[in-house]
Amino acid sequence: MSEKQVQLGITGMTCAACSTRIEKVLNRMEGVSAQVNLAMEDALITYNNEIIDLNEIESKIQKLGYDVEKEQIELDVEGMTCAACSNRIEKVLNRMEGVEEATVNLANETAQVRFQSGVLQLSDIIGKIQKLGYDASVQRGHEDKETKKEKELSHKRRRLLASILLSAPLLLTMLVHFFQVSFLDFLMNPWLQFALATPVQFVIGWPFYEGAYKNLRNKTANMDVLVALGTSAAYFYSVVEAIRGTIRPTYEPSLYFETSAVLITLILVGKYFEAIAKGRTTAAISSLVQLQAKEATVLVNGEEKRVAIDQVQVNDRLLVKPGEKFPVDGMLLKGFTTVDESMLTGESMPVDKAEGDKLIGATLNKNGTVEMQATQVGNNTALANIIKVVEEAQGSKAPIQRLADRISGVFVPIVIGIAFITFLLWYTVVDPGQLASALEPAIAVLVIACPCALGLATPTSIMVGSGKGAESGILYKGGEYLESTHRLTTVVFDKTGTLTVGKPVVTDYLIDDESVLPLLTAAESQSEHPIAEAIVQYGVDQGYVDKEVTSFNAKAGYGIEASIHNSSLLIGTKKLLSKHNVEYDSYVPLMESLEEEGKTAMLVAVNGEAKGVVAVADQVKQDARAALASLSDMGIKLVMLTGDNRRTAEAIASDLGIDQVIAEVVPEEKEQQIKHLQSQGEYVAMVGDGINDAPALARADVGIAIGTGTDVAIEAADVTIMGGDLHLISKAIRLSHRTIRNIRQNLFWALFYNSAGIPIAALGLLAPWIAGAAMAFSSVSVVSNSLRLKRVKL
Repeated sequence: MSEKQVQLGITGMTCAACSTRIEKVLNRMEGVSAQVNLAMEDALITYNNEIIDLNEIESKIQKLGYDVEKEQIELDVEGMTCAACSNRIEKVLNRMEGVEEATVNLANETAQVRFQSGVLQLSDIIGKIQKLGYDASVQRGHEDKETKKEKELSHKRRRLLASILLSAPLLLTMLVHFFQVSFLDFLMNPWLQFALATPVQFVIGWPFYEGAYKNLRNKTANMDVLVALGTSAAYFYSVVEAIRGTIRPTYEPSLYFETSAVLITLILVGKYFEAIAKGRTTAAISSLVQLQAKEATVLVNGEEKRVAIDQVQVNDRLLVKPGEKFPVDGMLLKGFTTVDESMLTGESMPVDKAEGDKLIGATLNKNGTVEMQATQVGNNTALANIIKVVEEAQGSKAPIQRLADRISGVFVPIVIGIAFITFLLWYTVVDPGQLASALEPAIAVLVIACPCALGLATPTSIMVGSGKGAESGILYKGGEYLESTHRLTTVVFDKTGTLTVGKPVVTDYLIDDESVLPLLTAAESQSEHPIAEAIVQYGVDQGYVDKEVTSFNAKAGYGIEASIHNSSLLIGTKKLLSKHNVEYDSYVPLMESLEEEGKTAMLVAVNGEAKGVVAVADQVKQDARAALASLSDMGIKLVMLTGDNRRTAEAIASDLGIDQVIAEVVPEEKEQQIKHLQSQGEYVAMVGDGINDAPALARADVGIAIGTGTDVAIEAADVTIMGGDLHLISKAIRLSHRTIRNIRQNLFWALFYNSAGIPIAALGLLAPWIAGAAMAFSSVSVVSNSLRLKRVKL
């Protein structure tokens, strides 16, 4: 068996019913296992290419009424000499799995390639051309997903604004109905209402008809079916009434044009906010991709050559200067440096690197020009793996099936059946042969079942609850997270930057000689290391200014050596002092005591004599203890998950009252630890602030990002706590409890009006206009109940 896995972008999905339908159909195909993600608008597909071809899978998706996203690039191709060259490249590219079409132009020395981005990467295409003996580079970047999302959002915004402008005059007709506002009487003209409602119904609202058709064709029902059915009933009944009024001037028509138009407008509002949430999801991946260096300096026969990152190959020798990012994963061949790995590891302390040490792509070279050898490029780098983990974790989340969607799946065919039976009974038994008499109760059934209140039940609570959260500094990425947060049983915290400040400070200065601190401040001012910055800041706070440093030498893994006037200074490890034959045994117990508290302790020697110890540590946030205590009082288990050493982590956890410590884990393992907790039956929230937390944030049932953290963490998370106030975590959980209770109340009342009204309408005791009024009242009840969330105290 030869299995392959691809990730295809799918366009045209509108709700969970769409993604569920595609997933079911694909999984019924022999040799195919699929997982469709509505939020990411893609499908993760594993298939046996000996049994089925990828084109067959794509064709099946298209037959269901959806499409597979393609990308197009234009490459400059070097080295072609004749038509045989261009033909050869074209044929080879067109045979690549995932390439839709490739055209190579000899005269322009270009290649246009249309391909499936989930199957192929740009580096795969360029690599294939290079294997043929030619070279290729990107001529014009393809439109990225964020740009596409922005265009879609702009289109939805224009539709919504047009719908509001056309629906607003129709909404004013309610004032005439209820308050007899005479100067608005002109709005009661049936054909004016017809002119306003028709473009809303059939132009702006056309996607609902299209979606309903696709679902009915595939023997399923979703909210599109409900919307198309309800609005069409109100619209066409109004058209019939307008014609009656025109034929019989004395007839007073009952018009419901405003019902159909306003309903479509309200649903478009929801669709617009849904599109915004989807855009934020893709932005998380885009932010991770942007961390990567765009170019690299390759050494070819001793000469420097700048190339695009896609063209770096395994075993290439690369030159990296201070302040530059390491372009790919590799090994340090020549030189010494300090590397800031915080963007991937989350730890604030830079790491000293010597020859033979491992380097991670996208981390920052702090000082020293070095040479490295590329060992992992393209999709095999650590950053690429983190991106993959985030995508898979997001894709593994089953779409939250809203109760309203589940009800509509059963409710719609039942209502259609009841309306049809009502029509038949009236036309054949109650009032035989009278079409108008039969049509009126049947339409009343459809109008009373119009999903206005049912459609508003969840979104209004979510909108008010989200607004309340925003006022308090809690931002939910989507309504489903506001709903699900109340189920949390375990909250997992990253350490650095989440529970701690994320910046080292001097915690212990144990040197009695006052003359040492000015020297120490001067020496450390020559270093860019965060520990040095902490010591310099301590010296400045004590009122000392820099002295002139005559010599300075940083020893990777040891510390620093410096000369200031007639004084020689050593600051660093026991190894450093031993190397210079300085006696320090009397300070060893003090160092070990400080290290047990999770601090970084350094020895200081002046002119060959040990003077004392300086300790630096990342401080716990002031509000952390009280915030964690409030979560414990709610019965929630607290876990610390960190890449730091166990001794430091356990010291901090003991101080904060944390139940469990998981230490010394690399970024890829954090996601696995979350998965392990979930396998034990826990409903898990992950709280973090760094890029290394992104996979765990995505894997968790609810990812909570600290607003003072990185953009990637915020985008990958489901909830963002603004300003870093940890007390907001317990408030977010309480708000979720209140909101889910409010949603249940709304759904009860919405269904109560429908269930009570349908039999009354079927018996002919409820005129369509009364049915419409009842539905309007049910909507008012739902909205009024949702607004009560504004007064909730957190």
